[in-house]
Amino acid sequence: MPVIVSIISLVLILAPAVTTADESQALLFTKISERLSLMKAVAADKWLTGKAIEDKNREATVLQQSSYTGLKSGITVASNEGFYSAQISAAKSIQHYWFNYWRGHTAPLQADSLVDVIRPKLIALGDDIVGLLKTPVTEQHRGQFLKLTAIEGLTRPSQEAIFDHLLALQYYPDRLSQVLDSGILRVGSTGDYAPFSESLLPGQYNGIDIDLAENLAESLGVTVKLVSTSWPSLITDLSNNQFDIAMSGISRTLKRQQHGFFSKAYHIGGKTPIIRCTDRRRLQSLHDIDQAGNRVIVNPGGTNELYLDANIKQAEKVLFADNRAIFRELIQGRADVMITDAIEVTLQSNKHPTLCPAMPGETLTYQEKAVLMQQDLFLLNYINLWLDLRRADGTMQGIFDKHLNPGGAT
Repeated sequence: MPVIVSIISLVLILAPAVTTADESQALLFTKISERLSLMKAVAADKWLTGKAIEDKNREATVLQQSSYTGLKSGITVASNEGFYSAQISAAKSIQHYWFNYWRGHTAPLQADSLVDVIRPKLIALGDDIVGLLKTPVTEQHRGQFLKLTAIEGLTRPSQEAIFDHLLALQYYPDRLSQVLDSGILRVGSTGDYAPFSESLLPGQYNGIDIDLAENLAESLGVTVKLVSTSWPSLITDLSNNQFDIAMSGISRTLKRQQHGFFSKAYHIGGKTPIIRCTDRRRLQSLHDIDQAGNRVIVNPGGTNELYLDANIKQAEKVLFADNRAIFRELIQGRADVMITDAIEVTLQSNKHPTLCPAMPGETLTYQEKAVLMQQDLFLLNYINLWLDLRRADGTMQGIFDKHLNPGGAT
């Protein structure tokens, strides 16, 4: 009997797996099919506008964008380009099919705009596809793929080529390898927290952390790609792999550590209140501040709000979403106090003569600023060594001095 049981077990182990794709893989195949199905509409627009089917510049743009998007799933640049090249080739073959058909049959008289209507759909589907590539396919899914991508004008060899490149997709073993191979360091930053990260114009950032990120990228021999994030969405964006690291004057907290890794601290400080200088006699302590009638303003979603909720019970809490303009509310009398990091209080009181620290030289908490990153030990060890070296050679102090002097910030 034991022998029989062993044989049965062996048969079960060696038996072919179920060939039906699971839900995520079926959805992936469907999205690929939907994207290729739009090629008839693309062909109609090109037919009516006299555009050529082949557009090398556009193809290069698509490959570049798809390679960047593929980093969210950790797909190697080379294998991702192969997968999208196969899709581009299939897309052109479908368009040629319809051009040939319309030459001998009734051609379309109108079509949706490629730029305004079709391309946004293609981009959205491309993003969906990349998001579904986290689960690799196997040879046993080929039949399901061929069935779901049976589109008029798409040849069997083109279908097979796409699936072969799906099988050939490769994934980076760690985040440091991804950064080095792709040549891109994706840095999440809020752009609303001077002197660490400030963005006054879309896409333009400056601050301590921006300079540090550029220095880190230079040490790696790669390029920085800044990714906009916010305090409420910081952890969600990290979990969704929108960036490799985040640098925006981010405080080390246990809650954040549950979702990512923190580097060594590169700045130590704490929370302290900033007020109008005319209120210095009235507001000299946390007890003075936490009184009915006082308005304490805060940017939502970060450690400032966490501190406020835990420690301010009597004063009015005023939420203000734009951290770049929040000090104007104090200056213009629409709020009385903001409790924030001491380094920001120093910067803003230097910038605005009407603002003063309520408790000069004192902090209410202990706080460390650090680089937040994906949970990758290789990247963590590299960044920690980089921080040690930049602290030792004076680079870090020079960057802090530059941005804490209002006349020196760029």
